Amino acid sequence: MKKGTGKKVFVGLSGGVDSSVSAALLKEAGYDVTGVFIKVWQPDFLPCSWREERRDAMRVAAKLKIPFLTFDSEKEYKKDVVDYMIREYKAGRTPNPDVMCNKYVKFGAFYKKARAMGADFVATGHYVRAKTRNLLIARDGDKDQSYFLWTIPQDVLSRTLFPVGGYKKSQVRALAKKFGLFTSEKKDSQGLCFVGKLDMKEFLSHYIKPKKGKVLNEKGEIIGSHDGAWFLTLGERHGFAINKKSPNDLALYVIGKDVKKNTVTVSSLGHISPKDLKNVGQTVRLSDVSWVSGIPPEEGKKLEARSRYRAALAPCVIKGIHPQKVILHFAKSDLTITPGQSCVLYDGEKCLGGGIID
Repeated sequence: MKKGTGKKVFVGLSGGVDSSVSAALLKEAGYDVTGVFIKVWQPDFLPCSWREERRDAMRVAAKLKIPFLTFDSEKEYKKDVVDYMIREYKAGRTPNPDVMCNKYVKFGAFYKKARAMGADFVATGHYVRAKTRNLLIARDGDKDQSYFLWTIPQDVLSRTLFPVGGYKKSQVRALAKKFGLFTSEKKDSQGLCFVGKLDMKEFLSHYIKPKKGKVLNEKGEIIGSHDGAWFLTLGERHGFAINKKSPNDLALYVIGKDVKKNTVTVSSLGHISPKDLKNVGQTVRLSDVSWVSGIPPEEGKKLEARSRYRAALAPCVIKGIHPQKVILHFAKSDLTITPGQSCVLYDGEKCLGGGIID
């Protein structure tokens, strides 16, 4: 990491190991570090966790002897993350709220307020790297979070530091011990950004009324039921009931849904072999496209794309570029590509940007 030479940096302190080590590394490098806990909206029907997380963040700041602030981003989180997520599910799409959390909260409201208060940089504990104008995948491929950061614009990237992006997770925990941080043994948070692990169907049922619908097979025959097509996503194998089952039945996956008719179609996919799919190909359209560098690649460019978090990178070619829209062609079809999810484009270790699958 480059020496800070007194540059002021506001670090998003979540109370976890990654952000706490980020703050420690920045201080060690000579930056003028301020820890910031970002408070967001939480529903009253879920356990309140922010006070405990804020307390942990304060303990880290006290240990590192750095100033500590709390930024209130309840309004942005409710409007741009939660309301967006509910609206997308109602429309039958499967959104990625973590992407919007990064766009509107961490690199939106937090970034703007930090800069307004005189910060030269902001920093987070994301596993990703930034170099010149490029956003690069993390050294630890298993922890890489570039998939969630494709909306970050160039002007924000140039003022953002990712201190742990060049380390393995095991090294980060070792560094936490070296710095004497209690977070070295703290478990990683999982689930929805800031809120944590939750049952998405149960969460959505507070805003979208469950309604019995039909499960169809590929012939259009009724074979079961579900509680609402909007609760299910393509590729899912749970969340619906089959009327007649036997021990020898193959697992069934959602391959289609009709929100207006409230039906979902399932298949074992057993009739489709990888060999059959290999030469089928697939055209995918993206909207709300954003390029990290601000400059789109050329049409015909061969890239790789990730259509959901932790999905394997798939070869693709850009067939068309329009303002905030892109047409991609994949050499191999993927039945689990889901409208509403992010599709993120890579050129080697560079994360170029991405868009929302139409």
